[in-house]
Amino acid sequence: MLADTPSFPSVLIKVGPEALLAEIQAGRHTYLIDEPVAVGGQDRGPTPYDMLLSALGACTAITLRIYASQKHWPLEGIEVRLSHQRVHRHDCDQCEQTGEMLEEIHKELRLLGPLTAEQRQRLHIISDKCPVQKTLTSGALRVVTTVVG
Repeated sequence: MLADTPSFPSVLIKVGPEALLAEIQAGRHTYLIDEPVAVGGQDRGPTPYDMLLSALGACTAITLRIYASQKHWPLEGIEVRLSHQRVHRHDCDQCEQTGEMLEEIHKELRLLGPLTAEQRQRLHIISDKCPVQKTLTSGALRVVTTVVG
């Protein structure tokens, strides 16, 4: 069982017997995740993929803010726009077969303020180093599932 400790906080998700609505308890914060009406949800919250993109975007923006602040750069604001799609690995006749599709996230940065071209280029590079992106792209992520009760 997962224990909630300061170094290993856990997140609890509860879904009832009928709706796709998930109630999330993350530390002292509670929020909802749902699916669109078109797929059987109630659209009462962001989708799981919206939350995944939100985590990546927030981590990216926070990483850029920390870096620019440490460098005393005039970064006045950061906007990160993300989208997710499945794309074909190759042009092929079997593209619908398992392993022939890739998950792809597009990340667009808007860096506000009087930055130089070199500062913008460095921030672009730093944006790919946020911890959430490194976790998602490391190839070393493992999910271990146990059933209790």
